[in-house]
Amino acid sequence: MRSLILSLPRRYYHLIAALLLVLLLPAACASSDLDSQAPTAGGPATLSGTYLSGRHAQAERDMSSATRFFAKALDMDPDAPGLLRRTFTILISEGRMKQAAKMTSQVLQKNPDAPIASLMAIVDDLKMDRLKKAGQKISTLGDGGLNGIMAPLLGAWTALGSGQTSAQAIELLRPLDKEGSRPLFNQHVGLINDLAGDPVAAETAFLANTDKNGGPSLRLVQLLGNLYERQGEKAKAETLYGDHLSHNPISPIAGPALKRLAAGRVPSPLINSANEGVAEALFGVASSLVQQNAAETALVFGRMALYLKPDFPVMQILLGSILQRQNRLADANAIYQQINPASPYGATGRLRTADNLDDLKQTEQAIALLRTIAAENPTQADPLIRLGDLLRRHDRFEEAVVVYDQAVERIGQLTARHWSLLYSRGIVLERSGNWQRAEADLLKALEFKPDQPFVLNYLGYSWVDQGINLDRGKDMIRKAVNLRPRDGYIVDSLGWAHYRLGDYVESVKEMERATGLKPEDPVINDHLGDAYWRVGRKIEARFQWRRVLTLNPKDKDVRDRAVDKLKNGLPEVP
Repeated sequence: MRSLILSLPRRYYHLIAALLLVLLLPAACASSDLDSQAPTAGGPATLSGTYLSGRHAQAERDMSSATRFFAKALDMDPDAPGLLRRTFTILISEGRMKQAAKMTSQVLQKNPDAPIASLMAIVDDLKMDRLKKAGQKISTLGDGGLNGIMAPLLGAWTALGSGQTSAQAIELLRPLDKEGSRPLFNQHVGLINDLAGDPVAAETAFLANTDKNGGPSLRLVQLLGNLYERQGEKAKAETLYGDHLSHNPISPIAGPALKRLAAGRVPSPLINSANEGVAEALFGVASSLVQQNAAETALVFGRMALYLKPDFPVMQILLGSILQRQNRLADANAIYQQINPASPYGATGRLRTADNLDDLKQTEQAIALLRTIAAENPTQADPLIRLGDLLRRHDRFEEAVVVYDQAVERIGQLTARHWSLLYSRGIVLERSGNWQRAEADLLKALEFKPDQPFVLNYLGYSWVDQGINLDRGKDMIRKAVNLRPRDGYIVDSLGWAHYRLGDYVESVKEMERATGLKPEDPVINDHLGDAYWRVGRKIEARFQWRRVLTLNPKDKDVRDRAVDKLKNGLPEVP
């Protein structure tokens, strides 16, 4: 069976290599019987019922309701330390920073070592320009867990903001100058030197990370390139951006930066104050926490970063992605919509907004947004590719063909990295009845990616289904199965190839394996029923066709065929 699933790798921001495995937040889970313990509508609100309702809302990612329930429970019992901590943490994770700041001292009275509250107190002091108080609090932080990372960063930037020299600030970073945290150390040495007016020392520190890691991260390219541009080092900037673009063709920063260079425009510094340096530190740690699957803690760090630096596009992208992974799509879109449209990440935020709108069943709004983005960026193919993918997912194949054609026209010369576009266009062309063009696209995609299992399967299945190139098609599918032996759709294709070639015994063997891998798929169950019928296992065949109907296939033809076969069986093989 042809799979319409196109799995492409996603890129993430890797800013620090330190292992940050300490989780600071309470688990956002609730007991399985919360529904039965929640207060009933119209009944009296109790402390336990209100609290459990908050836990349930938190588990369901309804953070607005969770915050409301916890705050109400806290009003009932202001001295409950666990409830106080949970309410405080959720306020931060929801970006209600002023409310959280007011609660900080109350949390610390209950637990002077509370890590999130301690960090929030420092961040709030910095926000309110209480640098001396911030410095005093930083000096009391322990060196365990994330404090071992944050204390040197906070201390260094607060010292710089308080008028100390860059050398004094960098000395406070020294605890990070060790294996595991050295990339973070180098980056902030570079940032401190840049802000202090020493571009040579800044470049040296930034390049140390490039040498160490074999290549600069996306954020390092942005920071170092920004430094080069401001220092008039046009050739270095062009080389940096060009190399990055050659390895990352869809990079959000390289294209705009090269255009800016060509136009002779000089960007503003990315870090303009000590507070923005702290925000950068919080962003770096949040990025690492995401890589360690500590999304709840990363969310807290991200909110603090935006509290200090509200216009922080790369942090907003990261925060939105965390919310997306938590399936809080409307909340993610609210973050994306706050991104400065002039930022290199503005387009990324809008594209993600469109994806989320579609997942929220607001498909027409998503289509309209993607068309607007494509019209506003007449040389870019990505918005059109996203639109084509969306239309394909909704079986609007003829519309998708038109959009993919426009994307190809914008690209011009296709290269190996465009195999997925050819594959996607091949699918919608085949579904639109234009097999000649579809076959050409699929063959070209295989020319670029000879071992791509999805393309091998789709083309091989199409040939077998049409009764052409049967042996070659079966060989392609077998190769795809070897590459993805646990993919039920591809295994089904191999079974169907055997079926079309009249090898029904072997077909049953593969079809049974396919249904074991994808028991919920109606087409695969239908195919197994056909194979059973051909080997004389007619009772089992009828069972499979009945199962097709219980699976409620979206395709009416699949349902109608199953109904007909239950009534009449299969015709004799000529």
